Amino acid sequence: MQSMTLNNTFLYNSFIIGAKNVISEKNNLNKINVFPVADGDTGTNLASLMNSIIEKSSLKETSSETMQSIVDAAIEGARGNSGIIFASYINGFYESIHKDELTIEEYIEIVTNAYNEAYKSIYEPVEGTMITVMRAWANALSSLKDASHSALDLFVKAYDVVLIELKKTTEMLAVLKENKVVDAGAKGFVHFIEGFIKSLKGEQPTIEFHDIPDISEELHIDKLEDSQYRYCTEALISANDLDQNQIKGHLKTIGDSLVIAGNKRRLRVHIHTDFPEQVFQYLSTHGSILEQKVDDMVRQFEMVNHKKYDIALVTDSIADLPKSLVDQYQIHQYPLGLMIDDTTYYDKLTIQSADFYQMMDSLKVYPTSSQPNPKSLANFFSQLTTYYDKIIVLTVSSKMSGTYQTFVDATSKFADKNITVIDSLQNSGAEGLLVLKAAQAIEAGMPYDELVNYINDLKKESKILVSVQTLKYMVKGGRVKKVTGLIGKILNLKPVISIDEKGEGIIFDKGFSIKTSNKKIFNHIESVLKNNEIDSYAIVHANAQDRADEYKQVYKDLIGKDPEYIMDISSIVALSAGIGTVAIAYVKGAKKV
Repeated sequence: MQSMTLNNTFLYNSFIIGAKNVISEKNNLNKINVFPVADGDTGTNLASLMNSIIEKSSLKETSSETMQSIVDAAIEGARGNSGIIFASYINGFYESIHKDELTIEEYIEIVTNAYNEAYKSIYEPVEGTMITVMRAWANALSSLKDASHSALDLFVKAYDVVLIELKKTTEMLAVLKENKVVDAGAKGFVHFIEGFIKSLKGEQPTIEFHDIPDISEELHIDKLEDSQYRYCTEALISANDLDQNQIKGHLKTIGDSLVIAGNKRRLRVHIHTDFPEQVFQYLSTHGSILEQKVDDMVRQFEMVNHKKYDIALVTDSIADLPKSLVDQYQIHQYPLGLMIDDTTYYDKLTIQSADFYQMMDSLKVYPTSSQPNPKSLANFFSQLTTYYDKIIVLTVSSKMSGTYQTFVDATSKFADKNITVIDSLQNSGAEGLLVLKAAQAIEAGMPYDELVNYINDLKKESKILVSVQTLKYMVKGGRVKKVTGLIGKILNLKPVISIDEKGEGIIFDKGFSIKTSNKKIFNHIESVLKNNEIDSYAIVHANAQDRADEYKQVYKDLIGKDPEYIMDISSIVALSAGIGTVAIAYVKGAKKV
């Protein structure tokens, strides 16, 4: 073979071109994703990694510096099982580079080491996946180098071998064979190494999304196995001396599909588990958690294989709606963040209200809520738009949170889809009831445009009335000025809190005892019933089941029917409402004649 060296510019261009190739195939990779879980996100996860490489890496003075920028970007952008294995491969590539000009033999040694690093990152490696074609690429380069005339000739011949190995993955795993597809992660890697061939040819391709006909009906994935865990849980942690083996040894006891990529400075951790809160509690003892992600694989699986409706309904975790109803209507509930002692917890996923109540009075720095991470939200909608052309998002009041605007910004990138973000002007149980009404309308087959108008009209007929036992938590959370809280304490004020027509929190009425505030709420509901029906109502509370049960009996007698549900409130709502709070939310019905 002709002597040829691969330089810094070649490496950088190869990674960038390869990244563009993978991004172009995002939708295809999502559609054939059936292993390890048929949750249809492999393309989205690999695209996240590749976008990070394109946006955050750069051509530096030396090959080592260039590859360090690439691997840092890869670890930061890695998502999902395949994405983190891929990031580990790139880390092995980076750690093997010690000079700027690489011979073909040195390049082959580097990709061999990269494969070994990727293999070691997986707790239980499975053949017929990405690691199979990673090894095939290194082995083919090694075996064909003496029979090739040039680097380009070698790469093309090795690529042909890898295509054969990719096709073989269909026969290596039962789920792939049954569905007549190749492994999605392996296919993503094959698209990536095309970048090295195109770089040698001097090509500069752009991102062009390649799509295929919907094959979901041809796939045979009836259900998730009972043994499979529900939550795909990930974290990016940073420290000075991270011990991968120690972390792997502990985490393997609480889940599967464990992959850890990175180095002593920074690690990306991936695991499937039913206990995401335990994962983050453990990792927080080893370093700073820079990013975290928890995906509901049951909801993703349904979206790919058994979606009930052609309209996706999305809301945030402040919408208090029981998990049973969220599951029944396949609602996509995006968790908001709660910042406690410099660590972000995911509402209703990595922290539950019961856990929060135990700590809220002892914290020196009172927690704050945080907005959705724009990058995570973009990935969320990137996957969702693979399977839905019509999406409705119903958020907490924009006057109370920046969540609405964050969703608007995230969805604006998907202009080819019908996506409407609606400000509910409500929170907690009132927001939850609106989401429930929207879900029921979708189930009934209401057309998209009619549905948007229906929800916008309905939110004007909804209300929540909250009986607060103390203003202490609203003062701590910054919802009420301290002087107001002090006066309230002196006067033993037990206010009724509500939300006005603009979506802003207000003191709806004042009482000097719980009994008085309860009576004022009762009087309001009674006055509504003089002219209107109550279409539906819900009772929510903050660790106050006894009060909630009393409300149920009172309002069942008054309204004439049971509440839609009774539940404990979101941790973020509890942040301001405080322990002991109880509320009734309702949607006004037709006028009485």
